[in-house]
Amino acid sequence: MESGSGLDPSKSKGSGSGEGKFGAFLKRVEPFLPRKELNPVELRSWAKKTGFVSDYSGETSTKLGETESSAFDLPKGRDHQTDRASSRQTDLDPILGRSRRSDIGSDPESKPGSIEEERGSNRNEAAETPLENEGGKISRDLENGCYYPGGGEGEGGGWPKPIVMKYGLRDNPPSYGPLIYYGLQHYLSLAGSLVFIPLVIVPAMDGSDKDTAAVISTMLLLTGITTILQCYFGTRLPLVQGSSFVYLAPALVVINSEEFRNLTEHKFREIMRELQGAIIVGSLFQCILGSTGLMSLILRFINPVVVAPTVAAVGLAFFSYGFPQAGTCVEISVPYLRGVSIFGHRIFRIYAVPLSALIVWTYAFFLTVGGAYDYKGCNADIPSSNILINECKKHAYTMKHCRTDASNAWTTSPWLRIPYPFQWGFPYFHMRTCIVMIFVSLVASVDSVGTYHATSMLVNAKRPTRGVVSRGVALEGFCSLLAGIWGSGTGSTTLTENIHTINITKVANRRALAIGALFLIFLSFVGKLGAILASIPQALAASVLCFIWALTVALGLSNLRYTQTASFRNITIVGVSLFLGLSIPAYFQQYQPLSTLILPSYYLSFGAASSGPFQTGIIQLDFAMNAVMSLNMVVTFLLAFVLDNTVPGSKEERGVYVWSRAEDMEMDPAMQADYSLPRRVSQFFGCRCCY
Repeated sequence: MESGSGLDPSKSKGSGSGEGKFGAFLKRVEPFLPRKELNPVELRSWAKKTGFVSDYSGETSTKLGETESSAFDLPKGRDHQTDRASSRQTDLDPILGRSRRSDIGSDPESKPGSIEEERGSNRNEAAETPLENEGGKISRDLENGCYYPGGGEGEGGGWPKPIVMKYGLRDNPPSYGPLIYYGLQHYLSLAGSLVFIPLVIVPAMDGSDKDTAAVISTMLLLTGITTILQCYFGTRLPLVQGSSFVYLAPALVVINSEEFRNLTEHKFREIMRELQGAIIVGSLFQCILGSTGLMSLILRFINPVVVAPTVAAVGLAFFSYGFPQAGTCVEISVPYLRGVSIFGHRIFRIYAVPLSALIVWTYAFFLTVGGAYDYKGCNADIPSSNILINECKKHAYTMKHCRTDASNAWTTSPWLRIPYPFQWGFPYFHMRTCIVMIFVSLVASVDSVGTYHATSMLVNAKRPTRGVVSRGVALEGFCSLLAGIWGSGTGSTTLTENIHTINITKVANRRALAIGALFLIFLSFVGKLGAILASIPQALAASVLCFIWALTVALGLSNLRYTQTASFRNITIVGVSLFLGLSIPAYFQQYQPLSTLILPSYYLSFGAASSGPFQTGIIQLDFAMNAVMSLNMVVTFLLAFVLDNTVPGSKEERGVYVWSRAEDMEMDPAMQADYSLPRRVSQFFGCRCCY
């Protein structure tokens, strides 16, 4: 290697163990070998290809001839660096809040000699700094595929390098085999979010096992259709659309209201039609929010300090439901496998939810067959209200939630069933539930904004424009409209768990997701598949949901990495928003003396809509306001939104989202390929649809 390259790892091996580790990393970087006639274009292309970015930028007045002889002279590089240290200005990265030099990339005519000179001095400083701790971090980052050379920044010092993907957005595998495999892999890793919501809401509506199977099939169909729509006509990011936990809490609020809790006939259909009407109205509001450009204005006020506690509150809303249900059968609720390695392959890292559920489900089957849940003189098929023997009454709940043969979905469900619009009847439209869903659709939009931003960082070096985000929100509203028409019980939105799945699988290919979505559509017609999933014991489903809700909380709080996390301002806003987001709903939930005698304990937090403290005499308004203020995520969002936009703080401190401009997209062919609509569609709607 020529001495001018300055990237020879052998130079740093003799300096210390930490330097040796850093040298081992540099071995993986393809060296750039300068010639006598150094071409700046080649230098930039090498830096872009290898991801190498210097934290320092030198003076542009250095002559090229001087640089060739001294740029990588380590003793001199240190001296040059010291002489110029006082002439630099330090500012904060607008995205990550990390310190960087203000002159990085600011002068497009900077001579390559200064760049080479600074690169040599930068490496010399790294060689003189103890790297024992840094070496371990590099090893961990390399293992996770997220090491950012140059201090964690990409081109221009303000954008982190994406993780290495097996298949990117526009990659074309040589055959359909990898596409099918990775497409199904993506949906299997999201299985818990896709199919477990009906296991919560349908029993709460007194629906039969056959109804549960039908709702699961409907959700599979809608997930396939809406994912294809989002991949090609929304943001075009590789994001799975599905029934969201954002809509689960308000659905439980409606289900446990006084009007429906006392119904005895057709309770499932009546509640489902009420939910359908509310979801349709909320989805229309979301469509208007995105298609009119109003979302582009709201984006100026939505930042990580708002998104983080809001998404975290979505998962925390179910803390009173999770383990009280799962604890019924602790023996089939505790086991959860993730770090298990089989023949060197950590399949449980990708398929943690489906494989863990399958293994524990099999274990529960053997417990059932072995008589672990058999009680003398008790029959699991008899409703607890008709049981006359006191000994059997206390075991009825355990038998219902733990036995694998408690469901009759397999015998009652048909082999072929095609979900169709308004299959439960024509929706009801009432102001009280429609107002609730309008607030919820706004929270769902905020959730999606954070997911769009995080996903673009994982798979693409360019952020979407505000117009692309608005287009995605508008399409999510249309997807929720389809969910309301078909009757899935919840709205459809971008699943937050997508971020975790893409990071684990390293696959971000639109075609793979589309092919997997076609398989979901086909499987939704197999009624027996929905019956099998409906037979999962409720305690097992609750235990899996505990993990998914905890993951949602963690993914929400991870948005704070774009801010200055040590800022007292940010810590205070997030802490106050989360605490009051849990405490204020608890205040509204205590005004229900009769509910404690009727509802199970895990539903009490969702029963405040009919008897909350907000009483004006207008029944519809009272219901809506009590319901809204009893939802943790809505209260948390409103508090975080107000505090983040009123408490003073710099953009760097707040980690303000910086979206791409439409002008940048017009001049960037790669960005157009990533985010622009298909040509025929953009011609049909007009050029502004391309943003």
